[in-house]
Amino acid sequence: MVDRITDIWGARTPFEREAEWPSRVDYALQEGLTEGDVDHWVQSACVLCSNGCGCDIAVKDGVMVGIRGRAEDRINKGRLGPKGLFASWQGVSNKDRITQPLIREGGRLVATDWDTAMKRIVERSKQLLKEKGPLSHGFYTSGQLFLEEYYALGVIGKAGIGTPHMDGNTRLCTATAASALKETFGADGQPGAYEDIDNCDAIFLYGHNMPETQTVLWARILDRLSGPTPPKLVCVDPRNTEAARFADVHLAVRPGTNLALMHALIREVLQNGWEDPAYIQDHTLGYDELKSTVEEWTPEAAAEVCGVSAHDIRTAARIFGTSDRVLSTVLQGFYQSSQATASSCQVNNLHLLRGMLGRPGAGLLQMNGQPTAQNNRECGADGDLPGFRNWHNPRHVEELASLWNVDPAIIPHWAPPTHAMQIFRYAEQGSINFLWVSATNPAVSLPELPRIREILAKPELFLVVQDLYLTETASMADVVLPAAAWGEKTGTFTNASRVVHISDKAVDPPGDARSDLDIFLDYSNRMGFTTLDGTPLLTWEGPEDAFEAWKDCSRGRPCDYTGLSYSRLRGGSGIPWPCNEENPDGTTRLYTDGVFPSDPDYCENYGHDLLTGAEVEPESYRAKMPKGRAWLKTTKYHPPHEEPDDDYPLRYTTGRTAYHFHTRTKTGRSRTLNAAAPRMWVELSVEDASALGITEGDIVRVSSRRGLIEAPARVSGVRPGTVFAPFHYGYWDSTMASGLSDSPKDSQKTAANELTITEWDPVSKQPLFKNAAVKVEKIRDGDGPAPAPNTTASRQAGASRQAGQQQ
Repeated sequence: MVDRITDIWGARTPFEREAEWPSRVDYALQEGLTEGDVDHWVQSACVLCSNGCGCDIAVKDGVMVGIRGRAEDRINKGRLGPKGLFASWQGVSNKDRITQPLIREGGRLVATDWDTAMKRIVERSKQLLKEKGPLSHGFYTSGQLFLEEYYALGVIGKAGIGTPHMDGNTRLCTATAASALKETFGADGQPGAYEDIDNCDAIFLYGHNMPETQTVLWARILDRLSGPTPPKLVCVDPRNTEAARFADVHLAVRPGTNLALMHALIREVLQNGWEDPAYIQDHTLGYDELKSTVEEWTPEAAAEVCGVSAHDIRTAARIFGTSDRVLSTVLQGFYQSSQATASSCQVNNLHLLRGMLGRPGAGLLQMNGQPTAQNNRECGADGDLPGFRNWHNPRHVEELASLWNVDPAIIPHWAPPTHAMQIFRYAEQGSINFLWVSATNPAVSLPELPRIREILAKPELFLVVQDLYLTETASMADVVLPAAAWGEKTGTFTNASRVVHISDKAVDPPGDARSDLDIFLDYSNRMGFTTLDGTPLLTWEGPEDAFEAWKDCSRGRPCDYTGLSYSRLRGGSGIPWPCNEENPDGTTRLYTDGVFPSDPDYCENYGHDLLTGAEVEPESYRAKMPKGRAWLKTTKYHPPHEEPDDDYPLRYTTGRTAYHFHTRTKTGRSRTLNAAAPRMWVELSVEDASALGITEGDIVRVSSRRGLIEAPARVSGVRPGTVFAPFHYGYWDSTMASGLSDSPKDSQKTAANELTITEWDPVSKQPLFKNAAVKVEKIRDGDGPAPAPNTTASRQAGASRQAGQQQ
């Protein structure tokens, strides 16, 4: 037991290239307890980032009292990060959990029983289906449920109701990952593996603040960097993150200019002859168009647009072009920014140009931001068809209809599925009158929050919220359903590198709370959804039944689970899909043979124009005869639609801290984590702060054309001209109810997304949280430093590295 708030990544266990990452077991227990006091340990995996670290839950007297890492698990080798150590169990074992259903009476939420709450939901649902049809219904879910729950919701929405209006907050964090993989390879699924860290010569982090978003994965990199054969490290990020501090090259680009940088890197690889002509010829399409598009992007041209040096661009390109094995990871700095899919596809292109796929150390990870985002995409709760099937392929639709024993006509495939931002637009316009939100908090996480709050409060919108706590969104609902949390139910989930874990139920949920799966099954039964035979649409009695049904759905698809079972997943490590007869032990890396899932009869979609988002027609796709080859796709660079001007001269970007997850529903209820980052702050560069007469801790107002926030200023290492704000903090302090905060309630001026713009990438439809124009003005002097951590990217300018973070 060590201070894992100051020493986020723990002690180093150095290892050399091609060696196995040493184990190190981390644990945390309720104060005063020892491991000998624990009654029993229950296998699980952490759900507080997309890493999916294997762990065991400590149980004493029927209560979760701690956690430890699983030394045998391939993902973490026993390690856990601060969120996993403290929020996993502390964040759900809290006295302000919702333990009874709530319904709105006379403008107030009052406690009721399940029968009353579900009757109210079902009556409104049936009424709207009768009067307006399935397009009146929308479902907005999460990246934090279990696979079995997503699949149940996907079947209900597509085969029970028949609505295309289904999406998750995965749209905010991981939609571009899926889009970039589909556009390049023909289907979703990460090509690489975390083990590529152990074997690579160089690591490129594109908009990925790994030290804070995936702390255990960063510990793995730190251990390589500390070993005798460290890889080169290149970091693309406008902030001086911990990764930037270790990097051989830090490209602190202006937000919104990623595509210009990527074009320059590709041009340098081609100009210097570092590509693999044979691989390009045999395994790709689109080379000539790519080469022509990047030709104008000399390092000098990109340097002027991106605000970095041409020398650094050349150095980064040389590292990529001359290293034998490169691992690239991509995350929100690319996904939530202008031309997101186009920029992310260029990372794919670099790997294809060098034949840098399918072998140890030569890996590519279009990362996820949430622990079960991959399952949302696989199971169709985000709008995709389950099993990575193609909306525009009639045979794929017929496969699902046969599997579910329903009429193919009920499965909505006449148009692309409705993405989250459009769902809320339809609710705003009044065509969606029933919105079911599960395990997410859009009143804090969506862009342009004043507008979102108005939509959620519309009297004609029937809002159902299924969650653990009375979040900002739940407080606006017509019906609130108390859900079981992690550790209170059984299910499986898949991390960003396709590794499937099981999480067994450790304790009972509090009061009348139920698992999300039980809630969805109850709704389906009460609605009377049936098959063509008249039997119930969903006959599952529990999660294992749902998992077995999902295996049938995944059969023969890229995400094939047919070789997995609950018994195989218990004990030992997680297992990566595809796992089937051909791959009985799972598949560590995809595309080892250079054959991609781009065949027109098999692929997940036919692609898009990366500039406009226009879909490629099936006939046009077939005419190009991909024959298992990947696509080298790109488009022209265009600057963000909203750029700084005289009225709003600074660029605004949002992000995360190591101590909180999403809107702090769980992490804000951990005393340890809440103390580490208790309140909102904003970050300014030394140069901008000086020009504005602002010093550390001063209270500032940051305004955009949509709203404003007020918070203490942290003078940090963010690049000049850029303002950063963490998005975790809502417009009221959710920790007040649990007595974890002695601070006054936050005003409605501390949610970062008050300022963000309602705009999205044309292909992935992911909102652009990284691009907005703002102005900053000092309100008053501060009374001390900003409440920002001094341990990572939010470190005060000039502050020394904390203990345990030695290079």
